[in-house]
Amino acid sequence: MASYFDEHELTDRTSNPDFFLELARMLLSPSDILEISRMAFDQIQAPPASKEVVESLPSIPITTEHIVKGCSCPICQVEFKIGELVKKLPCDHMFHKSCILPWLNKTNSCPMCRHELPTDDPKYEEMKVLKVVKEQDQQFRVETLHDSMFS
Repeated sequence: MASYFDEHELTDRTSNPDFFLELARMLLSPSDILEISRMAFDQIQAPPASKEVVESLPSIPITTEHIVKGCSCPICQVEFKIGELVKKLPCDHMFHKSCILPWLNKTNSCPMCRHELPTDDPKYEEMKVLKVVKEQDQQFRVETLHDSMFS
């Protein structure tokens, strides 16, 4: 019985003396480095929110207006009471202090919408910047491709 490679007339690409050089060039292209870093970023668990940011979150009193809307804490599902102080995140979601602080000590995002708060981890913050740059680069490529096709 003939081997798979013989039947399909495939050549051994690794026998090409420049194979590993081509592979290295391909892996070191800027777009690939950003893609690899994006995949790695998606695997990294988010660090806790910055202590300074958590401490500076505003505490707001619940008003009749909130009660009429039927506002409750999204974490514990208990309805807020008039005059109760709750923590308000930058995304405008409100939580009991005792519910949101343990959450923000574990991760840096809103449990409702995943809005990210700053962290004290410089590597994570750098990865967030790289992710934004990569997304902007991808958007630019899509627009350029679209413009070249339809102009």
